[in-house]
Amino acid sequence: MTEERARLDTGGDRWAVSGSLVMDSASALLASSRAHALPSAGVVDLARVERVDSAGVAVMLAWKRRAVAEGKPLAFAGVPQSMASLAALYGVWELLAQ
Repeated sequence: MTEERARLDTGGDRWAVSGSLVMDSASALLASSRAHALPSAGVVDLARVERVDSAGVAVMLAWKRRAVAEGKPLAFAGVPQSMASLAALYGVWELLAQ
């Protein structure tokens, strides 16, 4: 079975991530996101993320750091339970849930 690599849709006023946000795809997704302004609505929708590992949590943290550096709000919607559980395990869920 072939997994769909993580994809970032930056159209509209929010970002949407789909596919597998894992070690093999996270750095490419993060790198491609740098070419785009943060979403104007301040929302990243993760509802279509099919699989995640700790690299996905790292991407979320990087986007939060960027938002803070740019003085913009950023929230995550549709966070898969597995991603929320990993973030809680690593003690960063409170940072991401703000």
